[in-house]
Amino acid sequence: MDFVAIGDTVVDEFVRLKEARVSCDINKQNCTISMKWGDKIPYEFSVLVPAVGNAANAAVAAARLGLSAGFVSNVGNDRFGEEILATFAKEGVDTRYIVRHDGIPTNHHYVLWYESERTILIRHEAYPYVIPEGFAPPKWIYLSSVGENAERFHDDLIAWLLAHPETKLAFQPGTFQMKMGKEKLAALYTATEVVSCNKEEAERILGVGETDMRALLEGMRALGPKVAFITDGVNGAYAFDGSEMLKVPMYPDQVPAYDRTGAGDAASSTFVVARALGKSLADALLWGPVNSMSVVKEIGAQKGLLTRAALEKFLADAPSSYRVESA
Repeated sequence: MDFVAIGDTVVDEFVRLKEARVSCDINKQNCTISMKWGDKIPYEFSVLVPAVGNAANAAVAAARLGLSAGFVSNVGNDRFGEEILATFAKEGVDTRYIVRHDGIPTNHHYVLWYESERTILIRHEAYPYVIPEGFAPPKWIYLSSVGENAERFHDDLIAWLLAHPETKLAFQPGTFQMKMGKEKLAALYTATEVVSCNKEEAERILGVGETDMRALLEGMRALGPKVAFITDGVNGAYAFDGSEMLKVPMYPDQVPAYDRTGAGDAASSTFVVARALGKSLADALLWGPVNSMSVVKEIGAQKGLLTRAALEKFLADAPSSYRVESA
């Protein structure tokens, strides 16, 4: 296959809040959401979205953009597991490496959705993480969120990558991988072709406070990957390969964001897909924000993902202001 994602997949249950209060620092950073304590709080509606998660979203993005894509993951032998497998099959994602487990439920997250932002309550079940038996080396592996008990799996994956240098690794660190720390994952970062994250995650990974983007790009690449890709919300996306440090703005769109879930996953995975297709650093950087713009118009992280033809149409119709510049 061209592209195999590895990581947890979940069922996201969106709860659209009506009454909440958001408080932020003066610079719109460190925001918190609050609701009345001990009260009955009305909500607008709820929606169940199966087969999502960082790596799962990447697999679907790759399939829609025309790559042969597969997914290595775990689900429970339950209704949610069945829905997840059916969703991937519908999307054309190969499910041969997804294991169904008796006695371990499918991951189920709750998304508190207020205005266009969301706070996600997460729980990763204690699945066994292993390199699948008979795993055929793909052209690219896309690694992202796994559970807290997967520390040894990263060592196994490093050994596998060293034995299969024909496979390139893209790494989008998830919550628990960031918690493990850059020191424990030093060998993995060194084996990585593309590392991707958002600005706040880069600061957390590097153990620094508020830091300018140039320093973050240099710091992330110094961990070992050949290319660092960092998104920064409304400020656009950035990439650095050791010689070129580039930036691109958000893709302009007149429709306001409806749900920002999956915006970073869309940008990151689309950048990696473009690299897998042989695109230059600048061209790949142009691809990412287009899919991100489309995703935030819909509920969930996958509904708005584009086909390659649709993405290229947006690029062809882009205004002159949407261009890559030196960062």
